[in-house]
Amino acid sequence: MIKQMPVLRSTIHPDVTTPKNTDQRIATRGIITHGEEILLIFTARYHDYSLPGGGLHDDEDIISGLIREVEEETGAENIHNVVPYGSYEELRPWYKDGFDSIQMLSYCFTCNANKQLGTPRLEENEIKNGVSALWINIHEAIAHNLEVIANHPRAGLSIERETYLLQQIVKDIVIK
Repeated sequence: MIKQMPVLRSTIHPDVTTPKNTDQRIATRGIITHGEEILLIFTARYHDYSLPGGGLHDDEDIISGLIREVEEETGAENIHNVVPYGSYEELRPWYKDGFDSIQMLSYCFTCNANKQLGTPRLEENEIKNGVSALWINIHEAIAHNLEVIANHPRAGLSIERETYLLQQIVKDIVIK
């Protein structure tokens, strides 16, 4: 189902000591850039920027899931030139459905899309969390997330992953 791609990082959250029941979630993340601008999701609840994407549906092809998630969250149109970039693996606490931890596998892909965004199709929880899509300078997004990590102890668990990925994108992808 998922082609082998380089592991960019593998982490274990410090609150996970000896997991007894671990769930697994497979997600995709889209990397869409125009110069130094990158298409990101801002979540008001956590006050952070993240790559668009999300979990795959049962038996959904990873590329179809990527395109669906990016379209839903951002309204991006004409998503094409999808190329594997790398994966981010994390083991973190989980308090749902009888599990004490979750293994998050995020498969990241570079791709292209129209700069003009259409209308997103957000889920109820995304609306409640204040999710919005925008083009932003990648360096500004990184600086913002680093400030949140340093000064807001109740930041969401995903901000470290997202900030790391943004920093890697700056290093690995020539943004001109």
